[in-house]
Amino acid sequence: MNANFLATTTLVDELARSGIRHVCISPGSRSTPLTLAFAAHPHIQSHVHLDERSAAFFALGLALATDVPVALVCTSGSAAANYFPAIVEAHLSRVPLIVLTADRPHELRDSGANQTMDQVKLFGSFALWSVDMAIPEAVPEALTMRNIRTLAARATAVASGARAGVVHINLPFRKPLEPDAEAYARWRDGNSPSTAPLTRPHTCVTRGMSTLEAGDLGELERLIAAHPRGVIVCGPRCPGGAFARSVVSLGACTGYPVLADPISGVRFAEQDSISVYDEWLSLNPKTTAPDLVIRFGDVPTSAALCAWLANPTIAHHVQVSAGGHWADDDHRTTWQIDAEPEAVCIQLGRQLGIRQQYDQWTMDWRLREQGGCARASDQWRARAQSTEPLFDGEAIARLQCAIPAGANVFVGNSLAIRHVDQYWMNADAAIHVYGSRGASGIDGNVSTALGIAAANPDTPMFVILGDITLYHDMNGLLALRQMTRHNVTIVVVNNNGGGIFRRLPVAAIETVFENYFLTPHNLDFSLVAQLYGLPFGRVDTRAGLERELTAPGFGRVGRMIEIQTDSAVDMRERKLMMTAIH
Repeated sequence: MNANFLATTTLVDELARSGIRHVCISPGSRSTPLTLAFAAHPHIQSHVHLDERSAAFFALGLALATDVPVALVCTSGSAAANYFPAIVEAHLSRVPLIVLTADRPHELRDSGANQTMDQVKLFGSFALWSVDMAIPEAVPEALTMRNIRTLAARATAVASGARAGVVHINLPFRKPLEPDAEAYARWRDGNSPSTAPLTRPHTCVTRGMSTLEAGDLGELERLIAAHPRGVIVCGPRCPGGAFARSVVSLGACTGYPVLADPISGVRFAEQDSISVYDEWLSLNPKTTAPDLVIRFGDVPTSAALCAWLANPTIAHHVQVSAGGHWADDDHRTTWQIDAEPEAVCIQLGRQLGIRQQYDQWTMDWRLREQGGCARASDQWRARAQSTEPLFDGEAIARLQCAIPAGANVFVGNSLAIRHVDQYWMNADAAIHVYGSRGASGIDGNVSTALGIAAANPDTPMFVILGDITLYHDMNGLLALRQMTRHNVTIVVVNNNGGGIFRRLPVAAIETVFENYFLTPHNLDFSLVAQLYGLPFGRVDTRAGLERELTAPGFGRVGRMIEIQTDSAVDMRERKLMMTAIH
């Protein structure tokens, strides 16, 4: 058998045995051995992307949705460099990826050979582990073959470990890159893994659940008992599974309100979490600070909440995360607990027992939540009959009411996630909201959302983006053509430029603000929808938006909806709405 193909089929087979089920491949010559191996494996679904940057973000979305490492394959040279933005996001958001970059053999490195550059440890500290593999041999030793299988198992284990992230495997290949056509056909028909089910991996890697020691559990219990005025903060990227239920249960045991970020996985899963904190703290920044803060997940989206948590009078900041992940940009943490968050919630809840009654501190937060949600509903109903212009936040708030229970939602960065944080409150319809808040970039958001949709083809998918965010990743829309079921609704809030910069002091410097920050583009997004075969609707009024949100097939048939707004109006109306609610 061709030496390259022997090595790659062994590697791919072991990746499949270790749990890999998706690979994103971009066409290229040097990566031919990898592409052939993945294309022939029946247990791994291949997704082909012409653009490496979009491919990497699509893989990120698949891994976000499945919580299982996704493989990436590209050819040599600058192709791998296009992965870099997604790898940065995966590293910071702790999303498991296995990046397989094809390379020229060692004798062609630093020689001026075409499409050749230094790919060894290309991603630097953004990869948890980097490996430069040996060139495949025609007659490899048994040790070499065991090394390939162990490498695949280790790569999967590292990528999905307590501190999940990126593993980079660089694979140099000499020509001939592929077996001849007849040999490939014989192998595929007679020796392909399709002839047998997956067997046990060559190397099994398991990880136990880390919990609190008895002494630490007792100390945390005493700390809570001594500080009845506390809060539990769930930031972005909290664990999945039963964590939402366990952390809300812990809130009932401690008597602490649970302040849940929109992409924590808690706000829209559990009714007893608090969602109105951003509006409240924005208008009431001097609200009494807690004495104790217990934090899970990443740094919260809300600037008002972060400012409140930075109050120097707070005596204790306890952060719970697995794998040593640090999420404290203000450096207030007094106790970092390296343990599984769900396990800690369960342990501590059993130790404390259910709190029989809430004190005034907790009741105040519960009344704010109830009153804020009720008042917001009243305001939106009143505004439906108003002549005031439709603004960004209102459009996104009305969208929440139209999204069906059980749907997946991806929220783009910049203004979109901030509007969701401010206006999407607890509701009866449970939905799962995703975002990319590791590096908080607007690049690749379309592809990430479509990766999530590909992992859940039977679930309606809603993608909420700003106009600049869509512009940055229009290439990613090509992935829609590969989807067997297309129920993706893309909502573009188009305020014609960088409206978020209006929230910065530089907006007052009119001489440079429009040309260097606001940067109006005057793009016609109907042409983008037409290019990728998407039905399209454009609205700029409440009546038009209501027609789109109540149209037959909404959420079940793919569509792009452009909502045209004015960022200056958004700033004004947002402040009026927040004041009216609170």
